[in-house]
Amino acid sequence: MSTLQTIDAHREGAEIYHGDDICKKKSIELLEQVNLPRGLLPLNELEEVGYNRETGFVWLKQKKRVDHSFKKIGRLVSYAPEVTAFVEDRRMKKMTGVKSRELLIWITLTDMYIDGSDSEKITFKTPAGLSRTFPVSAFELEEGTKEQKN
Repeated sequence: MSTLQTIDAHREGAEIYHGDDICKKKSIELLEQVNLPRGLLPLNELEEVGYNRETGFVWLKQKKRVDHSFKKIGRLVSYAPEVTAFVEDRRMKKMTGVKSRELLIWITLTDMYIDGSDSEKITFKTPAGLSRTFPVSAFELEEGTKEQKN
């Protein structure tokens, strides 16, 4: 099933927002609601954000791919024009559209979670089951990041 088919399957009953300002605000609110760091999805030129609370499915559409450097951990992460995931408390799973640069290759990330036993660490997993753990503080909103207030 393609990403577009997956998004279409979850549109009914979903909260859907359009426009960069409201989409950035809603993506940060979503991260707060599921207790994940607010800077985890540093996307630009967002066109659409959708969240189906019943299924936990979320999608974010942006105009083009964005590469973001998380300076505190020295990692480059690439976000495709469409990023999707199923969210629950302290976890995003079955993600699509997110890759991390490891040495000279891009590695697809499918899960990220904060373990209940150590809320200071966040773990990222690949489809092969390999994982890396980093401090949660590395994914907080960076200074100078545009944040919308009510």
